[in-house]
Amino acid sequence: AGVNAIFERFKGILHEGEIDRRVQYSIENLFAVRKTKFAEHPGVIPELDLVEEDDVITHNVNLDDEDLDPEDNLNVFKFDPFYEKTEEEWNEIKLEILGEENVIRLKTLHKPEEEMEEEENEEEEERILDLTEEDRKNLRRTLYLVIMNSLDFEECAHKIMKMRIGEGHEDEVSHMLIECCMEERTYLRFYGLLAQRLCMINEVYQQHFFRLFIDEFTIIHRQETNRLRNQSKFFAHLLFTDSIDWKVLQCIRITQDKTTSSSRIFIKILFQELSEHMGLEKLWARLSEPDLQEYFSGVFPKDHPRNTRFAINFFTSIGLGALTEDMRKHLDEISSKLMTEKKVLEEEDSDSSSDDSSENGEGSSSDSVSSKSSREEKQVKSKKPKEKQTSDSEEKITKQLKEVRLQYDDADKNQKKGRSRERERERDRDRERERPNKKASPTPEKNTRNETSKRYNKKSCLLYTSDAADDLLCVDLGGRRIIKKK
Repeated sequence: AGVNAIFERFKGILHEGEIDRRVQYSIENLFAVRKTKFAEHPGVIPELDLVEEDDVITHNVNLDDEDLDPEDNLNVFKFDPFYEKTEEEWNEIKLEILGEENVIRLKTLHKPEEEMEEEENEEEEERILDLTEEDRKNLRRTLYLVIMNSLDFEECAHKIMKMRIGEGHEDEVSHMLIECCMEERTYLRFYGLLAQRLCMINEVYQQHFFRLFIDEFTIIHRQETNRLRNQSKFFAHLLFTDSIDWKVLQCIRITQDKTTSSSRIFIKILFQELSEHMGLEKLWARLSEPDLQEYFSGVFPKDHPRNTRFAINFFTSIGLGALTEDMRKHLDEISSKLMTEKKVLEEEDSDSSSDDSSENGEGSSSDSVSSKSSREEKQVKSKKPKEKQTSDSEEKITKQLKEVRLQYDDADKNQKKGRSRERERERDRDRERERPNKKASPTPEKNTRNETSKRYNKKSCLLYTSDAADDLLCVDLGGRRIIKKK
């Protein structure tokens, strides 16, 4: 009944006509096998039909019965301490049921199959190539052409697996993938999906990409920014798809001494891509797994407060400060411990000083007298250096005052010299103006003299002299001598 239902469904699929030709031919072959009543596919192989019909015991079981005992206790592995004895007993029972002739016949049937498997393994071993430099170049050329000419990552993976490169040369494929990815102007998701598919097909690629991450990170300072960006996004894709193990982050150590500008850019883009595709919650859950904490000790260092502060500042600067909560708590704990230790030390110092004072008080009077005398001597000695210090400070102040006074005197002298020069220039100018008037008209000399005499016919006149400072009573505020006329 079950077979009839299956073939009726196959008929419906053929009538719908929405399948490929290949599937249609396979279904038609099934119907042809059914017409022959499965003659080519017997239920029991005649070589294994060893029990006669009279000795056959059949058990009819209805699956709908409620009293059916599934015997789940037989589905559990139980350790047999007497395994060898039970195997010998089973062999004896097998010989009684099948007979020695049938057992020998079965052993001879299995021998040619094993020989065929050995031959196939030898052929596969012969396919492994020992590539020289020229063969490696040719292989890399063909890989490059396959990657560049494929439309989709699935098509490219199919072509690479069809090439039958051989065991031991999967590293060439992984190297070629990363180099092609880094040569692109911008990151293409095609390379990440292709590497993910190869890791899913064969675990050897996971190991190769794991090693390549470590090797490329050690020489990351030699890469340009564009190549570095593509490389970090490529490895981020492999990490958030779990194509490679997260233990690879053990090679990263975020400290001021261990990182360079290029390595910081690599780590920045790596974690930003992880947070973009996974989200901060999932990323934090993955980074906080207890089994992986030893591998993330370099990413989130807690060995020294300086390193923890540097890591906190780094992650906050790239917009992932939420990942540094544990490090911030660790810093707070360290600061609180240091404060408590300081308080304990201060208390111990105060207690020791109080104990010393009490011991001195309990001593004899002679000790007190000697202590007083020693204190007085100390005070006298302490006063002497203080007096020396005060005398030295006074000398310094006097020297400074003298220097300031000399500076002011020099400035006054320069001002006086400048003023005298200006006055001489004014007098020369007045003389030059008076000369042409004398040549043109000799008669108006009297008038000019009368005017000048009227101007200067006052009770006193001012003269600028350099020796004016000698007479304090006859000197103006500007350093000018006052001469009085009777």
